[in-house]
Amino acid sequence: MAACRACSAENPERNHFCGVCGASLESASELPTQAMPWMAAPKANASFDEGRFPAGTVLASRYRIIGLVGQGGMGEVYRAIDLKLGQPVALKFLPGATADLLARFQDEVRIARQVSHPNVCRVYDIGEADGHTFLSMEYVDGEDLRSLLRRIGRLPGDKALELARKLCAGLAAAHDKHVLHRDLKPANVMIDGRGQMLITDFGLASVAGQLDPAQFRDGTPAYMAPEQLAGKDVSVQSDIYALGLVLHEMFTGKHAFEKGLPRTAPATLGSAVKDIDPLVERVILRCLEEDPRDRPPSALAVAAALPGGDALAAALAAGDTPTPGMVAAAGDAEGIPVRAAGICLAWILVGVVAAVMLNAKANVLRQTPFPYSTEILAQKAQEMLQSFGYIDRPADRAYEFSYDTSYQAYAESRERVSEYQNQLAKGQPAAIVFWYRQSPLPLVARGPDAVVSPAVPPPVISGMIGLKLDPQGRLLQLDAVPPQLEERPSQPSPYNWMVLFTAAGLDMGRFTAAEPQWLSLAGFDARAAWTGYCPSDPAIPMRIEAASWGGRPVYFQEIGPWSKPERMQSSADVSVGAMAVIVALSVLCALLAWRNFRAERGDIRGANRAAAFVFALAWLEGILSAHHVSSSREVGNLIVNTALAVLPAAAVWMSYLAFEPYVRRRWPQSLITWSRVLRGGFRDPLVGGHVLFGLAFGIGLALLNAGGRLTLQHYGAIVTNASYARPLISLLDARGLADGLLAELILAFFNGMGLTFILMLLRVLLRRRWLAPAAFILIGVLAPSTGVGSTPHLLTIAAGMAFFALFASTLLRFGGLLTTIVCLFAGNTLGSLPAADFSAWYANTTIYAVIFFLALTVHAFMTAVAGRPIVRGAFLESD
Repeated sequence: MAACRACSAENPERNHFCGVCGASLESASELPTQAMPWMAAPKANASFDEGRFPAGTVLASRYRIIGLVGQGGMGEVYRAIDLKLGQPVALKFLPGATADLLARFQDEVRIARQVSHPNVCRVYDIGEADGHTFLSMEYVDGEDLRSLLRRIGRLPGDKALELARKLCAGLAAAHDKHVLHRDLKPANVMIDGRGQMLITDFGLASVAGQLDPAQFRDGTPAYMAPEQLAGKDVSVQSDIYALGLVLHEMFTGKHAFEKGLPRTAPATLGSAVKDIDPLVERVILRCLEEDPRDRPPSALAVAAALPGGDALAAALAAGDTPTPGMVAAAGDAEGIPVRAAGICLAWILVGVVAAVMLNAKANVLRQTPFPYSTEILAQKAQEMLQSFGYIDRPADRAYEFSYDTSYQAYAESRERVSEYQNQLAKGQPAAIVFWYRQSPLPLVARGPDAVVSPAVPPPVISGMIGLKLDPQGRLLQLDAVPPQLEERPSQPSPYNWMVLFTAAGLDMGRFTAAEPQWLSLAGFDARAAWTGYCPSDPAIPMRIEAASWGGRPVYFQEIGPWSKPERMQSSADVSVGAMAVIVALSVLCALLAWRNFRAERGDIRGANRAAAFVFALAWLEGILSAHHVSSSREVGNLIVNTALAVLPAAAVWMSYLAFEPYVRRRWPQSLITWSRVLRGGFRDPLVGGHVLFGLAFGIGLALLNAGGRLTLQHYGAIVTNASYARPLISLLDARGLADGLLAELILAFFNGMGLTFILMLLRVLLRRRWLAPAAFILIGVLAPSTGVGSTPHLLTIAAGMAFFALFASTLLRFGGLLTTIVCLFAGNTLGSLPAADFSAWYANTTIYAVIFFLALTVHAFMTAVAGRPIVRGAFLESD
């Protein structure tokens, strides 16, 4: 075997270059191996110390001693042969059998066995022989970095880069298992005869967060971080500091602080080595920052910042699944170009205004009379009930807007598009209704979400009254519950039905008496019915039904040809096929999650944080949407709300564990900024840039949405944003705005995860790059709804293609999962803003929403540029 004259390491010939230092092997003359003190070959002289176990000794009926290779304060190390497995091992013996040393020995084995990586020296087991405790570990036939640097000064630049990446990879593997080395130094880094670098000696290692403060200062002072020297908490950044010191010696041959302690600011590497790469100098000086927060976040980030460093690409090329930390460390550390950030900022500022203006034209609120706020209509409802004879003050009340699409479906079925649009502009029949309820007892919703509606809680308590008004305050329906017990039976007295007609804005003289057909659930002693025509269109027949009890009305309803008896309709159950698909997907998801959990492939930390995020959103959204009352049931509702928030959180946790490892294996680039966010990198420049991209694409989504609806309306299709009922109605007050934003964010989170996995699956199945987005767009177009309307139309297909092309480009080119979530959140919210006329009563919430997204935009922009100059040439030139 040839030996290198430069570093004296034994190497197999690799194109006549040394595998350790890269020098040329000019001859095949063999030089003595310079190994670590405990790995040097036994010397053939009389003074050689064989230790307490001579060569040939068999220990524990398994290990045959080859010879003593080192001894010191931490005991003796022997080279041995594992007779059971037939492989060389190193046996490390304790110098004494004290309880503290034995506990530390056991901790070293326990902690070191958690880390398995080609660049970490493996620890096998702990044993005992002749009353002496030892541990068995991987035998490395080579030399420690300290000895090598003492002989050759410093490593050649290219070899130093190669070994630096391996050192970072090994340290990152330990940190990924939450193991802190705490004693990283050249003496604890081995280089074997093949040029492989291995981190050794986990005697002082500890699990992050489990270290006794009394042990903070354990280690080698010359390689301790400032916070470790000060006796403060030890963290990953403490190992990063030691890593910077080791890298400094590798590239310069000198310690960063030659004068020892106390330290001064490290000198530039260029003062020690003239040909040092500026990128190398930059990353080493970052590792040596005084403040741990200013150091690189991980060892993988250090490797990625080195010249030519791309740990993610290297892992994929090797066929390995990158760790979540490796994914987070990949990508550009500087963020997006300043010019791109400026273009996004300008587009968002202009696009928000355009989206508000365009969506207001496409919004049903601008197409129908909508003059009164919920508070004014609630007051009108109370005054109306008092005119009906209901003068008792209620204990509780609830009210809200909701859509009524029954007339729209009727007009669509008869292709009366122009008729529908005319009636919508007149406000009769109403496309939006205002429902109002009052009760002599608190309205306690016993449903799972504690939301009061016209039917929840059921109107069965005497004194409960429900009204439906159109947006102009005209009566559409009345339902009142009379007393259950009639103490003094009274004779039926006729009621003046004219009062109800006046409240409904109808001329009773235009209606003809008819036989009653519709029955109210409430008891009555008189009932009546009339037929006539809609006041806004004489071609539309209308029927009025009413009933009274004890001289007060208990029932009133306007009935058109589109009205259906709701209590006689069969429930719309989920089809057996759809239910089978849901169950199959749930079982598959659970099995994949369990499999990945057992195999430790899943990102448990990321799944926990994602689930906690969704739980917090769902819990707060439930609090905002619930109807709160002064009742002991409020505590029960709070418990139910908490339990319900666990369900989406559990679904996220399970689905994230099920599918994230496959996305990380096949398409990790889509998770780079998402992984950084899960690790707390909210101020990361690339995260800011991808949020900025998401907002910019969200503006495009909102404009496509509104433009699609307006175009379809122009060509004669009936299109409303009834499918966006919750965002529209929730944007009518500040509490509803917050509720709607939270609901949209949860929905965007789930949809973003689903879109990412679908596109990843298509990339794997179709293999060719262009086929995956094409198939993705096709699936989107063939989906049951593209989000622009229910009427089949060529423009619907075109809009669907545009929508999913936008999603595909967002996922593939501009940031992946994080950008897609922000795009869906911003696009769907901005696509439902109701007001462009800021004199409208509901304009405030539109203003609040716009301010929210503009503030988010400014924050993302400032994070993306990260202090880089915006005007001085940087904006006009590419980064």
